[in-house]
Amino acid sequence: MSQIFTQKQSTILNDLQLLNSQDQQTVLDFVHFLVSKHQSNNIENFADEPKEVSFYEATKEFAGHLDWGPGDLATNKQYLEGLGE
Repeated sequence: MSQIFTQKQSTILNDLQLLNSQDQQTVLDFVHFLVSKHQSNNIENFADEPKEVSFYEATKEFAGHLDWGPGDLATNKQYLEGLGE
């Protein structure tokens, strides 16, 4: 299988060959660090995306805080008259 490298990739590989084994390992460790950094950024960005929530989920902390009005709209039979006709 042949691979086509960009100019930057070729330069990196050529320069990497000039380094001793210990320095090559240091470069490899740094590359792994950069890859993990980008992966964690992608996970954080995914977590930051807003998700759809129902009206109830968005307002459930306020349920039962009103001192006026019926507790349930079904208690007002006139309100329901003609519904669905």
